[in-house]
Amino acid sequence: MPAKPAILAVDDDAPVLRAVERDLRAHYAGDYRVIGAGSGQEALEVVRELTRRGDPVALLIVDQRMPVMTGIELLREALPLQPEAKRILLTAYADTDVAIRAINEIRLDQYLLKPWDPPEERLYPV
Repeated sequence: MPAKPAILAVDDDAPVLRAVERDLRAHYAGDYRVIGAGSGQEALEVVRELTRRGDPVALLIVDQRMPVMTGIELLREALPLQPEAKRILLTAYADTDVAIRAINEIRLDQYLLKPWDPPEERLYPV
């Protein structure tokens, strides 16, 4: 039986990452594996390993502001490895220049502002 497609959540803020993973699992665990990573480098290793095994990544939901590797840099690196994966950028800042650049450079699918609580009411795309 093939592995379920993965949803990869990436945030360097551990409580935020746990909350995102929890919210994603609450709605998608039946059809997807939810995987968390605490940095861009860790996430890229996960994407490379999943690609090596032939496992699809359905969604990358990535924080923009992380040390060493930004969300856009991570998504740019992951794009050729998992070109079919949907790409969502999370940010706590209303930075429209970043969103426009990501849309143009990496075919960003969605741009979301955080925080949200509860997720059903606060996950608003920009």
